[in-house]
Amino acid sequence: MSSNANDQDAKLVQVVREAYSTIAKTDHNEAYSVRVANAFGYTADEIKTAPSESHMGLACGNPVANASIKEGETVLDLGSGGGFDVFLAARKVGKTGQAIGLDGSDDMVAKARQNATKQGFSPPHVAFVAAQLTEPLPIATSSVDCVLSNCVINLLPPPGKLHIFREIFRVLKPGGRLALSDIVAKKSLPDQIRDDLALYVGCISGAIQLHEYKGLLEQAGLEDATFVATGSDLNVYFTEKTEEPACCGTAPPPSSTVPEASFDANEWAGKYLQIKKIGALLMMSVEIASYHIYAVKPDDSSDITQPTPSVLLRWWDAYPPARCSPDLMSPSTLAEMIRIAELRSGHGYLVVDVRGEDHAGGHVIGSVQWRAQSFYDNLPAFLSAYGHIPKVIFYCGRSNGRGPRCAGWYQDYLEAQSITTSQAFVLEGGIVRWKSDPSTQDLVEFDTASED
Repeated sequence: MSSNANDQDAKLVQVVREAYSTIAKTDHNEAYSVRVANAFGYTADEIKTAPSESHMGLACGNPVANASIKEGETVLDLGSGGGFDVFLAARKVGKTGQAIGLDGSDDMVAKARQNATKQGFSPPHVAFVAAQLTEPLPIATSSVDCVLSNCVINLLPPPGKLHIFREIFRVLKPGGRLALSDIVAKKSLPDQIRDDLALYVGCISGAIQLHEYKGLLEQAGLEDATFVATGSDLNVYFTEKTEEPACCGTAPPPSSTVPEASFDANEWAGKYLQIKKIGALLMMSVEIASYHIYAVKPDDSSDITQPTPSVLLRWWDAYPPARCSPDLMSPSTLAEMIRIAELRSGHGYLVVDVRGEDHAGGHVIGSVQWRAQSFYDNLPAFLSAYGHIPKVIFYCGRSNGRGPRCAGWYQDYLEAQSITTSQAFVLEGGIVRWKSDPSTQDLVEFDTASED
């Protein structure tokens, strides 16, 4: 592929990301979103079970209804938006399953996480991760029972479409299934439509034909592909004039001049409904339609897959990255603090071990254990217990991963609450250096095994 084509594909990805980030930050129109959800097969009960901000009028079907999701399964939603389909899937998989959403927009991921909090969902049961679908997915191989997607594949550039189907094949367990809804072109789109960025972001220009879709699924190794037209009327994207943004006018017919290729995300957000109107007209003139698409990964009995300890390759992807970089504290400084009885008895410091099962193998004397994998969700409880302590020192094995991450999250939380009575630090070198340093070896503590 030429560098020019690569640049164009990168531009498409950037434009889509910026546009949907703008939508994530735009005031929610609940009446419009409910109307779209109803039109594409979501029931009133499904709509009521999730925060209104999670269904955003961006769907072109209801993939969850066709996915046969069972309790205990792991479900992955590609392009999860505000989280609506993930929340529906989470209720089907129950507490023993997982529902994970990936989205290329950081703002959409932040919105979905806020909605998850309202629902009482948290990782690992429900997780939202920022990830570009044109890149390798941060998901373990053969770890997912069902992959969902709703009106997203059409937004990927041509090479990205084949890439994502190959990634879907990789992450699915043998016998796993793909259930998605998407816009499909029944015949080739005119160049003036295909080349328009605004219509691309509106899920129109990137639509491919049925035979192209089938070919991509086959190239990726997916089998038994089924395409069923939803029969939904894309005129649902029309909205009454009283509900339209002031900048929206009547959509031009397909024969008129379409919007110019120059693109501005903020301007596009105001024209979104207009673009959807153009799409409805295109459905009649060049035959684009919404489809439910189903395919499976062959169940090769000879492929004995070992259980995966974690679906996410990096558990911390389910949480926001820490903004703060807390200061390091040397072992000698901490050792001096520990040996000064007045400071210790006066709660002038706290040492926090964020490791898991390896705590028993030796830890800084007097340290408390808060596992990194659940620390972010427990920040309110941690602050309530220790927010009055001036110096809070975090560590892990070498203090180059979990320790700094948890310290950063704590410092972020302190600053968000405007709390200045406590400060996070990271123990330099972690427990490895602490145990190997002759000056601190007497300050290593081991858990005592209970006797029968």
